[in-house]
Amino acid sequence: MPIKILLITPPFTQLNTPYPATPYLKGFLQAQGYEVFQADLGIELINTIFSRAGFQELFDSISQAGRKISPNSRRIIKNKADYIQTIDQVMSFLQYRDNTQASLLGNETFLPRASRFNHLPDLEWSFGNIGVNDQARFLATLYIEDVGDLIKDAVTPYFGFSRYAEALGMAAHSFAPLQKALQQTENIIEAWLLKLLANHIEHYHPAVVGLTLPFPGNLYAGLKCAQFIKKHFPHIKIVAGGGFVNTELRNLSEPAIFNYLDFITLDDGERPFLSILEFLQGKKNQEQLTRTFIRMEDKVRYINDDKEHDFHHADTGCPDYSDLLLDKYLSLIEIANPMHRLWSDGCWNKLTLAHGCYWHKCSFCDTSLPYIKRFESAPAAVLVDRIEQVITQTGHRGFHFVDEAAPPAVLKDVARELLRRKTGISWWTNIRFENAFTEDLCRLLAKSGCIAVSGGLETASDRLLQLMNKGVTIRQAARVCDHFTKAGIMVHAYLMYGFPTQTGQETIDSLEIVRQFFREGLIQSAFWHLFTATAHSDVGKNPQKYSCTIFDHPAGGFANNDLVHVDHRGCAHHAFTQGLNKAVYNFMHGIGTDMAIEDWFDFPVPASAVKRNYVKQAINAKKQ
Repeated sequence: MPIKILLITPPFTQLNTPYPATPYLKGFLQAQGYEVFQADLGIELINTIFSRAGFQELFDSISQAGRKISPNSRRIIKNKADYIQTIDQVMSFLQYRDNTQASLLGNETFLPRASRFNHLPDLEWSFGNIGVNDQARFLATLYIEDVGDLIKDAVTPYFGFSRYAEALGMAAHSFAPLQKALQQTENIIEAWLLKLLANHIEHYHPAVVGLTLPFPGNLYAGLKCAQFIKKHFPHIKIVAGGGFVNTELRNLSEPAIFNYLDFITLDDGERPFLSILEFLQGKKNQEQLTRTFIRMEDKVRYINDDKEHDFHHADTGCPDYSDLLLDKYLSLIEIANPMHRLWSDGCWNKLTLAHGCYWHKCSFCDTSLPYIKRFESAPAAVLVDRIEQVITQTGHRGFHFVDEAAPPAVLKDVARELLRRKTGISWWTNIRFENAFTEDLCRLLAKSGCIAVSGGLETASDRLLQLMNKGVTIRQAARVCDHFTKAGIMVHAYLMYGFPTQTGQETIDSLEIVRQFFREGLIQSAFWHLFTATAHSDVGKNPQKYSCTIFDHPAGGFANNDLVHVDHRGCAHHAFTQGLNKAVYNFMHGIGTDMAIEDWFDFPVPASAVKRNYVKQAINAKKQ
C-alpha cells in the first residue's frame, strides 16, 4: 500500500488564489508514485465564517461572550440581521458566481455599513458610469473587511485576512509565547478550523501530513493543526517546511516544537520530503534524511545527507491544483487602482519560470540562501507545457509568474513559445528594471499576454542603489518603465526607505523621484517598505560595510531572521512613514502629483534637491 499524503496550507495567505507550495509538491510527489491530496484550510475557513450559518453562529457567540467591544463592533452587531441576510449574496458575487448582483450591491441602502465605509472615495470618479461590477466589488470588499474588524475586536485579536496570529510568529526568538498560546482554549474561528481539518483527515486517511508555513501569519494556525493531529490522530507523521522555516528556523535548537511536528525541512521541499517518505517506508535509514530537523533524546538534531542532489527546476514537474476549491476564492478590490488590485482580484494560476534570482547580489536580500542564490531555469517548451497543463486543470488562463526576478531571456523565449502555440493567456510577473527590457522586448511580452510587471525601485536614490548593489540606476529604471508603459503593460514599484546611511534629504528626494515616475505615467502603483536587516543578507552579515550596528537578540533557540540594527549615519526613518504612505496612496489615485513634496509631511522637511523634470529628461534622452 502506498503512503497517503495530505498537504495543507493553514490560514491565512490569500483570499483570491491558492498559494503554490502544495500544488508544486503534490505534482512532484504524484510523479514519484505517491497518492497525494491537498487542502487550503484558509479559504475553506473563510467560506465557513462568511456564510449565513457562519454569521448566525458568529453573532450568537459574540453575544454570549459578553466582551467589552468597540462602538464600531456594536454598530455591526446592531445590524446583525442585515449582515446575515446579505452575506450569501455578497459571497456569490465575490466568487463570480452571480454578477447580476452588482447593481444591488452598489445600491447605497442594500449593504450594512460600518467604519470601512466612513471615507469612501468618489465612486463615480473611481469607477465611472460603466464600472458597476468593479464598484460593487469594492463596496463588497469593505463589507467583508468590516466583519473582519468585528472578529478582530470581539473574537480574537489574532484574526487577519492574510495572516493569523502573525505577531506570535514575528521575531519569535523563543518558542515559549507560541507554546503558551497553543494551550489556550480554542475560539470559534479555531474550532471551525479544526473541524475542517478533521473532515479532511477522516476522508483521506493520510499517513503523512505536510504543512507549508510560508509566513509568520501561518505559523500559529499550522501548529494548531499539528497539535490537533497529534492529539486525535497520533499515528500520522507531520512534516513542516516553507518560507518561514527556511528563513527563520535555520538555527533551530528548541525541542518543544517537536511536540507538534515530527520533521522540519529546509529549502526546496522535493528532495527532503521524498527522503522522509522513503525513510518511513524503510527504504532509507535516518542518517539518509536531507536537510531535516528531528528530535532525538530531547535535543534537536539536523541531518543532511547531501549525496543526492536537489531536483533541477526542469525536473520538478507541473504543479497540480486539483482538490483545491477554485470556485470558492474571492475576487476583491481593496482600492480602485487597476495595477494594485491584481494581488486581490482574480484567481491567478501561480507558476515559477526559474528557480532563484539570476542577479542575487542585492545587499538587503537573503542572497546567502538557496531560494535566492541557486538559479536554474527550464526550456521554454517545458514551461509552456506546464502552463497548458495548468489551464486544463483549473480552467483559468491568467498566470502570475512568482519568480524572485523573471530573467529577460527566459521571458523572451516563453513569449515566443506562447505566440507560436497561440496559447492565449494573460500574465504578470516580477522583474528587475534592467536595460535588457528594450522597447521591442516589451512589445513582444505584451503581445504574448503580459499585462503588468512589478520591480524594485527601492530607495530611488542612485547613491543608495549603488550601496545596496542593486545594479540599476534611476535613469535606467525610468527608461525601462517607459518601455513597459508604452507597450501597454502596467508597472508596480516596490519602494524602500530607511536603508542604512539614508538621510532625510535623500528620503525627500526619493519621494520626488517617485512623484515624477507617477506624473510621467511610468508606474501605476507603488508601495513603501521600511528596511529591515535580516540574518541572511549582506547587511546582516557585514553591517560595518553599511555603517550600522547589529544588536544581538535574545537567545531563544527558535526563530532568527529579522535583526535589530542601529543606523549611525542616517535619519529618524520612522518619522517619514506617514507622509510617504499618504503621498503614494494619493499618487495611485491620480491625486497630488503636482503638489510640493514637503506638503505631505506634518513636520519641517528639507526641500527636494531633485530637478522637477529629472525623470522626463531621462526618458527623453534615450529617444535622441
